[in-house]
Amino acid sequence: MAARFPGFPKQGLRFLQDLKKNNDREWFTPRKTVFDESVKAPMVSLVEAVNSELASFAPDFLTEPSKAIYRIYRDTRFSNDKTPYKTHIAANLHKHGADKHAAAGYYFSVGADQIEIAAGVYMPGPEELLKLRQHISANFGEFAKLASDKAVAKLVGPLQGDGLSRPPKGFSPDDPAIEWIKKKQWYYYHTDLDLDLAITPKLLPEIVKRLKAMTPLVAFFNRGLGKKKNERDFLL
Repeated sequence: MAARFPGFPKQGLRFLQDLKKNNDREWFTPRKTVFDESVKAPMVSLVEAVNSELASFAPDFLTEPSKAIYRIYRDTRFSNDKTPYKTHIAANLHKHGADKHAAAGYYFSVGADQIEIAAGVYMPGPEELLKLRQHISANFGEFAKLASDKAVAKLVGPLQGDGLSRPPKGFSPDDPAIEWIKKKQWYYYHTDLDLDLAITPKLLPEIVKRLKAMTPLVAFFNRGLGKKKNERDFLL
């Protein structure tokens, strides 16, 4: 049976839009119940519905809502922007046994201005970065086919990510994969859905359709990352 999600209540979307205009504790604190009931609770339901669909094509990424959903509170310690709250609610679905940010995974959010859907590797550490570059170099034919898939690009746009201006140490500038090896991150990022979809049942299938399309490349990256914690076998 297909999962169901009715969409966020209009009050939830309006709350996020009002929060953008009134991003301070004095406004948020007396309205926290509204946030919990009209934004956070629906996001829990959305993650549960996505998990239900994900079971058929990426079962290793089923993530409990409490571990998937990001806090609404911003970390302002190292930012010039001291507004205390995010104006979106987001979730990260990550592979069991893998680091939440270093490995490839899925991300989606609903915010005051847009719906975000993404997948890939965004914050790999030095060890993961080296493994991924070596994996791309050794399997460039497979990677190039995945990265140039027109059907996927039509749904989520091109594979992207910041990179170096020069080849990283240990890699030849003549490597056919060098332009991808110079990347420090590899991800799809889609923001073109109409925000009004967030308050309708159409939001769930639109998210799931895109997560499924991005899955082959997510699997490619995680295969290259090697070992799970406390395991000897390679991820497959």
